[in-house]
Amino acid sequence: MRIHKEDITAVILAGGQGRRMGGQDKGLLEFDGRLMIEILIEQLQNQQLDILINANRNQVTYRSYGYPVIGDDLEDYQGPLAGFASAMATVKTRYILTLPCDSPRIADSFVERFVETQDREKSPVCVAHDGERLQPVYALIETRLLDDLKQFLDSGERKIDRWYALHNYARVDFSDDAAMFQNINTPEDQQRMQQASHK
Repeated sequence: MRIHKEDITAVILAGGQGRRMGGQDKGLLEFDGRLMIEILIEQLQNQQLDILINANRNQVTYRSYGYPVIGDDLEDYQGPLAGFASAMATVKTRYILTLPCDSPRIADSFVERFVETQDREKSPVCVAHDGERLQPVYALIETRLLDDLKQFLDSGERKIDRWYALHNYARVDFSDDAAMFQNINTPEDQQRMQQASHK
């Protein structure tokens, strides 16, 4: 049975510490005169998805955009899987579609490619691939895997690729749009990407 957009909640992952950005909240960085979170929300709205924001700081600011905001259930910034688990426990949809807050552009076909891959492969986990490597924080995941993910986290594991490997994940091909995965990890990244966007 083909999934539909109503079956999916997009989860913007803004729960990190931003260590290489001097502790700045990367979702609230400015890019092209707008905050990253605003850019991503607009792109997801254009693809007609419900949105949830996973943030451990500045939750009042994130809530001002009119979408639910949840923190990690695990303390001390345990990584993307902790954000996945909190989102899976919160949403009512069959799937979450995750993406990081520090990459300012998603493909116009972003949602459609995940839906097509899941439809074809019938995998409970579909993960973006840029032609050379997995981009593991971009993933479509069945929420019924929540208990399994909790057990994985309870065992002390935090490696995202290792959890995916347990679930026969499918790759979603973005090799024609690898630039989508350029992200802002450092002030230098921010400056370089800003300059490139004005060429």
